[in-house]
Amino acid sequence: MRRLLVLLLLCSPGALAQQAPSIPMELPLRLVGTTFDSTVPAPSDVIGFEAGSKHARPEAIVRYYERVADASPRVMLETYAHTVEGRPLVQAIVTSPANHARLDAIFEANRRLSDSPNAVSDADLAQMPGIVWMGYSVHGNEASGADAALLTLHHLAAGQSTEVGQMLDDLVIILDPVYNPDGRARFVGWMERYRGPSPISDDQDIEPDEPWPGGRTNHYWFDLNRDWLPAVHPSSEGRLERFHRFRPQFLTDFHEMGGESTFFFQPGIPSRTNPNTPQANQDMSGRMAEFHAAILDDIGSLYYSKESFDDFYYGKGSTYPDVNGSVGILFEQASSRALQVDTDNNGLLTYPETVRNQFATSISSLRAALDLRTDLLKMQRDFYAESSDFAREIGLQGYVFGDGGDATRAAHLARLLGKHRIRVEQLTSPLTVDGTRFDVGSYYVALDQPQARLINGVMERPSTFTDSLFYDVSAWTLPLAYGLPMADVSRGTRVATRAADATEPQGRLVDAPNAYAYLIPWGRLYAPRALYALQEAGIRVRLGTTPMTAVVGGKEMEFGRGTLVVSVGEQDVPAAVVRDAVRQAVMDDGIDAYAVTTGLSQAGPDLGSTSFDVIAQPKIALVVGSGASSSDAGEIWHHLGERMDLPVVLLDAGSLGNADLSRYTTLIMAGGYYNSDLAASIRTWVRGGGHLIATTSAASWAIRNDLAEMEEREDADRDSILAATPYAELGTMRGAQAVGGLILTANVDTTHPVAYGLTPTFPFFRRGTTFYAPSETPGSNVAVYTDEPLAAGYISPDRLEQARGSAVVTALRSGRGSIVLLHDNPAFRGFWLGTSTVLMNAIFFGGSF
Repeated sequence: MRRLLVLLLLCSPGALAQQAPSIPMELPLRLVGTTFDSTVPAPSDVIGFEAGSKHARPEAIVRYYERVADASPRVMLETYAHTVEGRPLVQAIVTSPANHARLDAIFEANRRLSDSPNAVSDADLAQMPGIVWMGYSVHGNEASGADAALLTLHHLAAGQSTEVGQMLDDLVIILDPVYNPDGRARFVGWMERYRGPSPISDDQDIEPDEPWPGGRTNHYWFDLNRDWLPAVHPSSEGRLERFHRFRPQFLTDFHEMGGESTFFFQPGIPSRTNPNTPQANQDMSGRMAEFHAAILDDIGSLYYSKESFDDFYYGKGSTYPDVNGSVGILFEQASSRALQVDTDNNGLLTYPETVRNQFATSISSLRAALDLRTDLLKMQRDFYAESSDFAREIGLQGYVFGDGGDATRAAHLARLLGKHRIRVEQLTSPLTVDGTRFDVGSYYVALDQPQARLINGVMERPSTFTDSLFYDVSAWTLPLAYGLPMADVSRGTRVATRAADATEPQGRLVDAPNAYAYLIPWGRLYAPRALYALQEAGIRVRLGTTPMTAVVGGKEMEFGRGTLVVSVGEQDVPAAVVRDAVRQAVMDDGIDAYAVTTGLSQAGPDLGSTSFDVIAQPKIALVVGSGASSSDAGEIWHHLGERMDLPVVLLDAGSLGNADLSRYTTLIMAGGYYNSDLAASIRTWVRGGGHLIATTSAASWAIRNDLAEMEEREDADRDSILAATPYAELGTMRGAQAVGGLILTANVDTTHPVAYGLTPTFPFFRRGTTFYAPSETPGSNVAVYTDEPLAAGYISPDRLEQARGSAVVTALRSGRGSIVLLHDNPAFRGFWLGTSTVLMNAIFFGGSF
């Protein structure tokens, strides 16, 4: 307990100025001599305890930031978004009062570095404040960062020293104290519930052992530190808008890692830096590392750099800045989780120690930004000044992508690119690239613009790498994620364009006063949402499983498989209700609907044919809780609820064996490792007419528990490769066999109801090393990987051989029910909108094959 109190003294800004005699003077983080303005509240005045002595609730942190903003002319507080659960996301803009008086002019001048870099001279740079963004605790249970943010704000708002004054004069500092308050609230609530009056260090104590899903993620169990690029969530969308408004030169990202580690700061492993990131960025990270080392040396904390983590995936908070002319620095502190824990490597690790290190490196970051201010400004200016050179170096003029029959998905991608400050245009005349025709209205992204490096980073399809290990995914090509056709446009290609229309694409209704039925083609992103809304209105909707030709407005029109048929006369509601519901769906969901005045078709089945079965309204249950993959489940829950407006019952895996499954038409098991005892009851339910959808590892669970019969493909060469590997290289060789995330192309049976809306070849996102041979059941192989499946990303030659021709989507009948196995994640991180179509098909059409 004595050690805990000593460390609290080290963490307290007030104590840093007036140390207890027993504490050596070299310990206070070089802050000796700093006094504090008593009119600005200290954290303890507001949150009720010394910052760092325990975990502050997110609302207490916001309350403290509000109080300081009220008390200090150095601080302006803004709320920039709200979380899914309604918690405010705040940022404190901290600088001198003189800078606050001209803040708009400062930001406007700062934007010239990227908008018109050649017009900014070195003399201009010398007069400009630097912009520093400090972000904390995007993972809710990596708590020490947010508590350090309390100390950092107090130090800047109340500190009276020459150094603080220089920081305020020469920097505009944006403090974002809690990136993920929903996750933190979950974490802190658990910790407080099981904490007694004395700190417990036993790692088997229940306090640090959070229940499923833990506090790391947000409301929908997404890792928000992977969402800077896709910007799926309101918190990320708001943060992205702020980033491009402020355009900082330097961004910090404070995290925690396993308790047996020490303290990490970047640079990371050099060979794992994204090649679109200029070397100047990594050189600057190395220069900044000296400041972090100096302050951690002062307090005797162990640390390291360059040995782990990377700067490859641009969707992380510490990597996204690197491709925007900034420097992002990741900090990883060994986590105590509870107030203290016994570790093998670090002895007794206390929470105040972890907060102290995060606070220390907050100060070292500010010192680095102050000392290197003009170099950082120059680096950002030169980054954008050289964007045209970069475009010429890679030998491309730009990228083009079409809508693939779904204008909604294409428009969503165009808007996302716009949020990243990428200029998007649309073709005014057709363009053919490598045999693929892109019609008028397709989207064109020229590389000759300031965001050239980011454009290449999100549009390229890399397949060769300098390293075979990745901390995160190795490919995320956005048009492929959205399921859209794309092509590289060579330099010198004539392209006619106009500014892109960023509005939501409108649906089309071709009506007739004597409509016999409405035909709605399948394939638009929100067609499932429209279908469910029609069903909710009490309207029977039938599914066309055979192509047909009908007369619409006096002209013949072809309708493919998956067409929805709404027959006006067969409904139990008045015709006016049917027409209004169809019109509303066209308006709300961007679908097309065509009235026909007869049930006779010009070709193919007539509308009264048995080819058109009524689609049952789904009642969906999603398995969650211990054993389930929280990320996989959360991604599906988010897609169904937020995008598709479908109600989803969440069933706890621990009580699934006793649940009344007869209430549900569809059961989704989204990844995870479940109790084998559940298999018997699920099998009975499926045979009785239920529809099971199992994804990723849950699909493997279903196979291993005899719910579906498929053969796993063995990796015959792996053992021999590892046996011949020297001991020192074993870890690297094992890592090279991992499949952390890449894009593979599959052949698709588009005649199968689970594949309606897809094209004959289609990109899927792949993670995991388990591959299955195609099913021997006729008609069940909806999608299998092609013989040359690699579209983008890293995969070892051995794994690539396993992937060739292996199963991707398998649909099987079982009694009166069905089982659909999605061996890949159909809704990865909420932005794989292309393969989400397969998920929706399995939900609505599970009884149609």
